[in-house]
Amino acid sequence: MQININHNNIIRQQFEDAREMLNTFLADDKQIKQIERAGQIMIEAIRSDHKIISCGNGGSMCDAMHFAEELSGLFREERQALPAIAISDPSHITCAANDYGFEAIFSRYIEALGQAGDVLLAISTSGNSENIIRASLAAKKRGMKIIGLTGKDGGRLSPLCDVEIRAPHSEYSDRTQEIHIKIIHALILYLEKNLFS
Repeated sequence: MQININHNNIIRQQFEDAREMLNTFLADDKQIKQIERAGQIMIEAIRSDHKIISCGNGGSMCDAMHFAEELSGLFREERQALPAIAISDPSHITCAANDYGFEAIFSRYIEALGQAGDVLLAISTSGNSENIIRASLAAKKRGMKIIGLTGKDGGRLSPLCDVEIRAPHSEYSDRTQEIHIKIIHALILYLEKNLFS
């Protein structure tokens, strides 16, 4: 028995759902102000010769890497490289996971390279990823500021953040990640415009 599926409607619905999520986010002026606050913290760190370290799991790790490479590489305008790095080195991750458990892969890195005045960009669609929580606790001990990109109710990460930017509630992590990547691009552009206007 052949099932007739309207593939056009499936694809179109994905964009409709994403648009609805984006409209919900834009209607919350608090979140827009949070992006600006996060940008100001990052600008202060960069101007003080500090760095931004980003981390996340799965698609959020890809977002963390994307954020860092756009700053150290190039986004829209020609300008000097900015000090940002994602915790994504497989040798470090597998070593730390093997010796200390997966929960420690990001916190060990922060313990090694995080410094007072640095910023941690912690990305978790649930706000409850144990390795992100531990990284944030390690960052606090090091005197770092924490910017959190979260979803749902913000989870355990929310109270650890100096600034939390929360995507509207969704049961699907991909919807949250779509908002996160827009936040990331907005932050990068904000940094470029303010540091190199």
